[in-house]
Amino acid sequence: MVKKWAMRARALSLGLVGAALAGCASVPASITGVPPELRPTMSSPYEEDAAPRVADARANLQCVPFARAASGVSIYGNANTWWRQAAGRYPRSSSPSPGSVLVVEGYNNPRRGHVAVVRRVVSERMIIIDHANWLNSGEVSVNVPVMDVSPANDWSEVRVWHIPGGHWGGRVYRVEGFIHPFTLHAAMS
Repeated sequence: MVKKWAMRARALSLGLVGAALAGCASVPASITGVPPELRPTMSSPYEEDAAPRVADARANLQCVPFARAASGVSIYGNANTWWRQAAGRYPRSSSPSPGSVLVVEGYNNPRRGHVAVVRRVVSERMIIIDHANWLNSGEVSVNVPVMDVSPANDWSEVRVWHIPGGHWGGRVYRVEGFIHPFTLHAAMS
């Protein structure tokens, strides 16, 4: 009997938390600091202009399998190897395009890296990405702004929106470039 009551209480608690969060999701003030062109006009998670958010906190995914599945770029291994592995297999550039994979060097550690999928290009210095495990808990985050902060405007350095804090992250990350999701062999045929 106690177990059944505990399950009902937990379900009720989760329902109340979900309702509270749903109310928050529709309030643009929760993303203060996002440029006006990125502010949501709708609270639907399926809209192109939806707020940056953690879509699945329990996905338990690393960035590599997420990026591979979301982009169609069929590269395996650690994120810090993707740029080299893409050479001769996929087009690589310093220009983002929807569906391309952003390859980020690890912060203060060349043995680490991160890959994310470009959802859309907002401007020559702003893109929106989807990615996994950025916060190191296996979560999937969507509609995340990334800003080019490189002096030469060449996407070699970026800042990433910090969803929990609702602000631009404090670190600048080096970027290797963008891997585009069609093979060179298919493009040449």
